[in-house]
Amino acid sequence: MSDYRIAPVVDTAQQGYRSAPTQPGSRMARRAAAAGGASPTPPPPPPPPGDGPPRGHRAGGGGSGGGGNKMRVLAWVSIGVTAVMVAGSLTAYAMVRDAFGNITQKSVKDDIINPRPPDTGALNVLLVGSDTRAGAGNARYGQKTARLADAGGKRTDTIILMHISPNRDRARLISFPRDSMVQIPKCKNETTKQEMPPRRDMINSAYNSGGVACTISTIETLTGIRVNHFVEVDFSGFKNIVDALGGIEICLKTAVNDKASKLALPAGKSLLDGEKALGYVRLRKYGDGSDIQRIRRQQIFLSKVVAKATSSELLTDPGKLTDFIGAAAGSVTMDPELANDPQQLIQIAMSAKQLTAGGVQFTTIPWMPDPQDENRVVWKEPDATKLFTSIKTDTEVATPSPSSSAGTGRPKVSVKPEQVKVQVLNGTKTVGKAREVADQLAEQGFTVVGLGNYEAPGGIGLAKSEVHYAKTSETAPDYAATLAGAVLPKPTAAAGRVKATNPSAYTAATAAVGTAAGSAPKSVPVIQLVVGEDFDSVKVTKLPDSVKNSTITAADQKNVCT
Repeated sequence: MSDYRIAPVVDTAQQGYRSAPTQPGSRMARRAAAAGGASPTPPPPPPPPGDGPPRGHRAGGGGSGGGGNKMRVLAWVSIGVTAVMVAGSLTAYAMVRDAFGNITQKSVKDDIINPRPPDTGALNVLLVGSDTRAGAGNARYGQKTARLADAGGKRTDTIILMHISPNRDRARLISFPRDSMVQIPKCKNETTKQEMPPRRDMINSAYNSGGVACTISTIETLTGIRVNHFVEVDFSGFKNIVDALGGIEICLKTAVNDKASKLALPAGKSLLDGEKALGYVRLRKYGDGSDIQRIRRQQIFLSKVVAKATSSELLTDPGKLTDFIGAAAGSVTMDPELANDPQQLIQIAMSAKQLTAGGVQFTTIPWMPDPQDENRVVWKEPDATKLFTSIKTDTEVATPSPSSSAGTGRPKVSVKPEQVKVQVLNGTKTVGKAREVADQLAEQGFTVVGLGNYEAPGGIGLAKSEVHYAKTSETAPDYAATLAGAVLPKPTAAAGRVKATNPSAYTAATAAVGTAAGSAPKSVPVIQLVVGEDFDSVKVTKLPDSVKNSTITAADQKNVCT
C-alpha cells in the first residue's frame, strides 16, 4: 500500500532562485572559463534606490597598482584577523578590557525590518569589510576619487559569517563571494530610512544601499541563520595587527618579484611584517594567476594568523596580547550589544579557551558560474543549503551521557546513525512529508526501512513530532535516543509503537542519497519517527563533497607552501 500523502520529490536544485543578471564585469571571467562555457552578458539593470554607480572590476578602474583589488584583498584579510580577535583573544578580556574602549559602536537592530530566524545557542557573527576609502589611512589605497568625503560610495567586498558552536569549541568561517547573485530582501535605505523593495542583485550591493542592517537581513533571509552580532572592519589597521602578532611566516614554492604588489621574496619560508603581508595578500601575478588560487593563498595566510593568535606564545604574554587586541580593537566597529556587554564578552572569552587553531575551519560557499552572466556566480544547490542547515542545526550543548539506559541499570549503548532502522510516519496534513524527512535521515546515514501515515486522534495534524520504540526491546531506548537527537525540535521518545496507515517500503530518491535499506544489523529494533507539524529539520553532520573541497582547517596549514 502507498502513503497517500507521499508526493513525488521535486528537484529544487535547478530552480536557480538565487540567480539573476547584473552589471557586467571581469572579476569572475577566469572562474567561468574554468567551469567551461559562456553566455552573452545581458544589459545591466537599473541601480537600486540609493545606490551609487558600481566600482570598476579588475579589468578597469583599478588605478595604479590595482587599488580596487588591493582594498578587496585587504578587506578579506582584515576580516579574518577580526575573527581571530573575537573568537580567540577574548580569552584575556578581563586583563585587557581597556583596549576595547577603542571599539567604535553602531546600532542597527531598529533598521532590520524582516522576520528574524530563532537563536540557537551558537554564536554567529557577521564580519564585513567596507571598501570605503573615507577615514584616516584609507584613501591612499585607492584612486584619487577615494579622497572624497564619501569615498565614491561603499560596498562590502568581504562578507564572512563566523559560526562558533554552542560549546564554543569549534568555529567555521563561511565566505560569501561578493559576486554572488542573490535575492536582496526589502530593506531600509541607510541614509533616507525609506523602505526599498526586494530585488535580485550582487550580494555586496545590500551594504551599498542598506548598510550592515540590510546585509544582516540578506544573510538571514538566504540562510535561515540568526546573526547575533556584527563586526565591521577598518582597513588601515591591518598592518598594525600583523606587526602586533610579530609577523606571519609563509612559504612560497617559487621566488616572487612583483612590482604591482611591491613584493620581493625568495622561495621557501619568509617572516612577513605588516607591509610585506599586505603585498602578499595582494599578490596576483603568481602561480596560474587565477582568483581561486589567490583565494586559497589568502585562506592559508588566515589559517596561520589564527594559529599564531591562539598560540600560548601570545595568550600568555600580557604585553603582546594587549598590543594585538589594541590594534585590532582600534580597527573595528561593533554593535553595542556585543561591545558593551562585559558579561557576554567574558562568557565568550572563558568558553573560547577551548577554541584552538585545530577547531577553526575556513569554507567558501559552494558556487558555480551564473548561467546568465559569466562574470557572476550563483550558489550551488542543494549543497549550499545543506551547509546552512548544518549551521542552523548545530544547537546542542554537550552534557555528560547517562551511565545507564532508561533507568534499567545496564550500561548505555553507543549507537551510530547507520545502526538505526527507522520507519517514518507522516503525522501532518502536508503531502509528501514522510518522504521528505526520510530522505533527510538517509542522507545523514540512518537506515530508513519504511514510510507511512499516522492518524492523530480527532483527525487533526500531530502538533509535535514523536519517537516510538517497542516495549519488548531492551536496547530500543538507545536507538531511539540517537534518532531523537538528530531531529529538530527534539521529539520525545516513548515506549510502545503506534499503528501506521498505508505503510510502504522506502527507496532512496537517488543512488547518492543515504544508505541502502538493511545496512543496519537485522537484529536491531525498528524505531518509529512520527513527523509533527513542529518539525523543522534533520541535523546535518555529513556535508557534500563540494563543501569539504572548499574547506581548509587552520591546524593543517602549518607547513604548506603555496
